[in-house]
Amino acid sequence: MKILAIGNSFSQDATRYLQAVSESAGHPLFVRNLYIGGCSLERHANNIVSDAKDYDYEIDAKGVRKVSINEGLAFEDWDWVTVQQVSGLSGQPETYEPYLTKVLDTIRAACPNAKIAFHRTWAYEIGSGHGDFGRYNKSQLEMFGSIVAASTEQAGKHGLPIIRSGDLVQVLRNTKPFDFKNGGMSLCRDGFHMSLDYGRYATALAWYKFFTGDKAVNVTYAPENTDPEVLQVIKETADLIL
Repeated sequence: MKILAIGNSFSQDATRYLQAVSESAGHPLFVRNLYIGGCSLERHANNIVSDAKDYDYEIDAKGVRKVSINEGLAFEDWDWVTVQQVSGLSGQPETYEPYLTKVLDTIRAACPNAKIAFHRTWAYEIGSGHGDFGRYNKSQLEMFGSIVAASTEQAGKHGLPIIRSGDLVQVLRNTKPFDFKNGGMSLCRDGFHMSLDYGRYATALAWYKFFTGDKAVNVTYAPENTDPEVLQVIKETADLIL
């Protein structure tokens, strides 16, 4: 299965371990990410029009060449293409259109056999210093609720299934290892991006389950220097809610 993400650093986080996770469970996925940090749907739409070669074409979160969206779509016979809004605007429904429609129309014209999914990203960590956190009164719960509402509405309008990375992250924040407000680890490395170990692993499992339908507990891959018991909490939580 060939998957292309049109995204930013949040799709970079989610795809970093996805190939390794899938290979370890016997369902190998071919995954590539089109990366511009902080890239919004508006910028994606404008880049399509200008054919801007501003994207890192990434394998496991490492860029291998500079490309445009149009070039990326033409590289492979993609089975799936994913789209998402930039994190700070993900809960702001008025920021989606007409840009989402432009991106989707381009994908469908270039890859008529590909399915398209919407990636629901996560809310920022408690106390995050991200400049867009104020849009949500610096409340993680308010941000998450806004993301769920906006993504459900926008994906529903276009008939897109949702990859629920943000849902898994939010539920994990209520488990003992990641109860940050009570001394647990944060799933974010800087208040908004996923941590390089557990956070990226969790979002990879969300994508893995979406694309394969397999159980997360069947995954044997483990990022370096991670605790097997903590990874088990992530896998069991993913299987419970996704």
